[in-house]
Amino acid sequence: MFKMEYSESTPTTTTATTSSNSPSSSSPPPPPPPPAVVISPCAACKILRRRCADKCVLAPYFPPTDPAKFTIAHRVFGASNIIKFLQELPETQRADAVSSMVYEASARIRDPVYGCAGAICQLQKQINELQAQLAKAKAQAEVANMQLQQANLAAFLCMEMAETTSAQPNSHQFVDNPSFMEDNNFGSFWEPLWT
Repeated sequence: MFKMEYSESTPTTTTATTSSNSPSSSSPPPPPPPPAVVISPCAACKILRRRCADKCVLAPYFPPTDPAKFTIAHRVFGASNIIKFLQELPETQRADAVSSMVYEASARIRDPVYGCAGAICQLQKQINELQAQLAKAKAQAEVANMQLQQANLAAFLCMEMAETTSAQPNSHQFVDNPSFMEDNNFGSFWEPLWT
């Protein structure tokens, strides 16, 4: 078993003996030391042409792979204001604040007069139009539903009437007999009541 120890000058290798009988063979060369990690400055420090410190406030939110993100926010808010703003916030809210600043800055660049408020107003207008269309569609669906119910009810009533007339063909006998109404026996029956 090998144990690697590194010192500042050169790596040294120490060998530990084990209780098992292993044949002595040539030991493999020690692995090379880990390469030094080169950290590139964040996009903010690149654009500002300054040295990026280890605890740069902007580094986690403006990676070197996306310099446009910082450029947009920097044009509208300025680097010092962005740094002040981020330092005042807790770290849990900083990522949301940066995305909000970038969105607001891009909206301000697109529309210098209204900025983010113009986009919000446009979206609110679209919401109102869609709600009106939805209400109209619901009303049309309700009318169609009522018409369908009426048609179903009419069909049901027609079927019921057809079934009752086919089951009782002699149900109108008293109307077909006109002699019932022409009988003069009613006068003698009602006379004692009128006197």
